[in-house]
Amino acid sequence: MNLFSTLKRSKSDPKVLEKGPSSLSSSDRLARNLGWFSIGLGLVELFGAHRITRTLGLDGQETMVRAYGLREIGAGMMTLSVDKEVGLASRIAGDGIDIVTLGSALHSDNPKRDNVAIALVIVAGVTLLDLLAVGATTGRHMRHRGEIRDFGDRSGFPKGIPASRGLARDKAKALAG
Repeated sequence: MNLFSTLKRSKSDPKVLEKGPSSLSSSDRLARNLGWFSIGLGLVELFGAHRITRTLGLDGQETMVRAYGLREIGAGMMTLSVDKEVGLASRIAGDGIDIVTLGSALHSDNPKRDNVAIALVIVAGVTLLDLLAVGATTGRHMRHRGEIRDFGDRSGFPKGIPASRGLARDKAKALAG
């Protein structure tokens, strides 16, 4: 990974020796992973619609599955953006649509209803992850939105103003002397 980070850097820039710890919380990582999952699933639905409909006994519904794929890609892109809460909410709405669609395919004359039941369990599990992610992300990122923060008690000097007085003069004397 360090190789890729140094490829586009100019010769005068320092090399990246190692990467520090991530500032992403576990909820941010979960949202990011769900965003990439959504994009991947959307691509599968877009380009493999015929195979999906045949597996679930939904023959003739390829256009619907492709539309769901576009929806997934859009939700994934929103989940990877700064407004990840909107993307996660979109994913949850999409999960609801998927559950209704799969539920309609559970009828007794569908020879592939066992596959549909498995797909329903998978979608329910992913929906649970989406709900966990939106709850954790919203709680973390919405805590300070709209609130005016007061930094009046801060001076900008880490050791306080008295410790900073004359510091530059003392350093200049030390260098000169």
